[in-house]
Amino acid sequence: MDDQFYNTIGVPSTAEFKDRGSKFIAYAYPVETINDFKKCLQQIKKEHSKAGHHCFAYRIGSDGNNFRASDDGEPSGTAGKPILGQIDSKGLINITIIVVRYWGGTLLGVPGLINAYKTSASLALQITPIIRKPIEIKYSLEFDYTKMNEVMMIMKQCNCTIVTQEIQLFCNIIAGVPLNRLEEVLYKLKDFQNVEVKKVDNNL
Repeated sequence: MDDQFYNTIGVPSTAEFKDRGSKFIAYAYPVETINDFKKCLQQIKKEHSKAGHHCFAYRIGSDGNNFRASDDGEPSGTAGKPILGQIDSKGLINITIIVVRYWGGTLLGVPGLINAYKTSASLALQITPIIRKPIEIKYSLEFDYTKMNEVMMIMKQCNCTIVTQEIQLFCNIIAGVPLNRLEEVLYKLKDFQNVEVKKVDNNL
């Protein structure tokens, strides 16, 4: 990863691994925020309500410092860490992998569990394309509706991502501004009167 780009996955993927009757289903998702991750976990728990464990790891944010790994009841260090290890071995951020386990009646032991969670996470990453994306800094833009076209033109020209938008007489947009175009975007917006620009927390 260089200073202005990062690697992540392009689309969600699912892979399955079996060992001595236990079934491990790994789900990899691209996520941009903790809320994105929570929605994914909620959905998986609903879909697999009878599974014994819903273990996961994620790494979020352009600096990669926002991460978590959960064993969800498995022996400490046997699930979340091996999953996170697979994410990190490929240098990925803005990604979560959730692995669901259905108990098969035979104890796998610590090495067996580590291998199962590591392998299922690895399989999920093997079947989804890894893509390079520009690091974006999120900004909130508030402006009068009359400025709409001009603001949107800058967003388009500078490859900004519109995260949320409320378009009324007074508009509010949250946009992801590519780090390599940040100075340019802020400079252009500064020329407009009555456009309020504020940096927002990237992890929300």
